[in-house]
Amino acid sequence: MTDVRPGYTLLDGPPTVAEYMRLRRETGLSPTTEEQARAGIHGAWRAVRVRHEATGHVVGMGRVIGDGGWYFHVVDMAVLPAHQGQGLGGAVLEHLLTAIRTDAPPGAYVSLMADGPGQPLYARHGFADRAPHTIGMSRRLDGGRHG
Repeated sequence: MTDVRPGYTLLDGPPTVAEYMRLRRETGLSPTTEEQARAGIHGAWRAVRVRHEATGHVVGMGRVIGDGGWYFHVVDMAVLPAHQGQGLGGAVLEHLLTAIRTDAPPGAYVSLMADGPGQPLYARHGFADRAPHTIGMSRRLDGGRHG
């Protein structure tokens, strides 16, 4: 288990749906529906959460989605603002990267999308901007099975 600051515990597994939605909302990540949250947290290759011992509340999280062999994508990295600056995000990321190093075949490709505030954290852990050779692209689909 990755070390985390005293007063906090790093726990394997995702937060509850309610905790996940609250962490996303309170850290400025895009909101999800309950259906999206449920499918997402249970569809992760690996997930971890941080519990604040004094309150018992989950105050941070991170997940990895991927195929388990070659591609891994770090998502949902979030620490509540009142608990930021204490190394919790770094502990979550290191725990997830250690899981990939331990459980995936050698040579795994790990990617993520880095918003401005997270870029220094990811750079400290060896992630680099690949532009202009490679750029991140995304698209949000409307409709789906419900519309």
